[in-house]
Amino acid sequence: MDVRLVIKQRLEKLGLEQQDLAAAVQVTESYISQLLTRKKAPPAVNRTDLYERMNAFLRLPKGQLSAMVEAERREELKRKLADPPAPLFKDVRELVVRTCKPEKQSQVREIFETQSFGELERLVSQTLLEVAKGTAKKELENEKWLRRLAQPLNQTYEELRTNILEFLDTDIFNVSPGHCSAILAPLIESWDIDLQTFAMEVALNQNLSSKKNVKFQFVELEAGGNDANDSGFQEFLRNRTMSGDATEEEILFLKSLRFKQNELSALYYYRELQNLRDPLHFRQSSVSSVHKRGAVNEIEKGMQLDSRKRAIQRWARNGNNPRRKSNRRKTSDPSLPSDGR
Repeated sequence: MDVRLVIKQRLEKLGLEQQDLAAAVQVTESYISQLLTRKKAPPAVNRTDLYERMNAFLRLPKGQLSAMVEAERREELKRKLADPPAPLFKDVRELVVRTCKPEKQSQVREIFETQSFGELERLVSQTLLEVAKGTAKKELENEKWLRRLAQPLNQTYEELRTNILEFLDTDIFNVSPGHCSAILAPLIESWDIDLQTFAMEVALNQNLSSKKNVKFQFVELEAGGNDANDSGFQEFLRNRTMSGDATEEEILFLKSLRFKQNELSALYYYRELQNLRDPLHFRQSSVSSVHKRGAVNEIEKGMQLDSRKRAIQRWARNGNNPRRKSNRRKTSDPSLPSDGR
């Protein structure tokens, strides 16, 4: 069944109007009208909160509208794949070029115009779009942020929220000049790109974003992953005393560490984890979880005791026989027991 028809039927059954639905999901009434009259396509499920709010307001089973929209969008995508994508709007390209660092603008413009909607233009446009989307999605429920962005645009809170929901659903093949002037332009201050490595740096508007810069790099990785240091890393993961409270982000960082000459031990990864959590190692202390020093000392103390036990066991196996004391050479290892004198 068509998703628009389901919404209309539920409104009629509940004795509600489109304006009631618009108020419930915090968008404009015209946006709801355009959705229901097919003037706008339903936005992607993973890019909006509309369907969750609609399900609750219309008293529909959870996930019903989302499932219907996903099926509809799949069919629409099949029809579109046969046609080549249209290039960017001229105004969108102009905004992208205008926000580039001044020393690179002429070179970038020349490449864009020579290779219309080529690899570089797509890469830059997609990167800027994703950066702006990330900030907009993060602040979607922040009414104060939305009103601050809406004020210079002379838009109401509901109008801007509607525009952001549409913006989150767009892509580089369909992004409009209106979306760019209302959302992309206020959020992106400037960007720069290394035309040799294609590394990008995007500067964000500090009044509208908690981040100052976002960097993107293409790096070469050795084939086979982290095989040389795999055993030490796996031992670290298996030891829950060492890695039990490590976050996913911390694990990914530790996994990326490489040292070709020697194999890294589990203890190395544990100590590197503590370095990550020490606020003194960062210019701005944004670490959310720091080990208590006492707990860290206890763990390291236990490791040292284990190491000492193993050393004693090796020493005993290598000739700790009282009858041959006089023939045994003195050890210089302070961790081993003395001759008892």
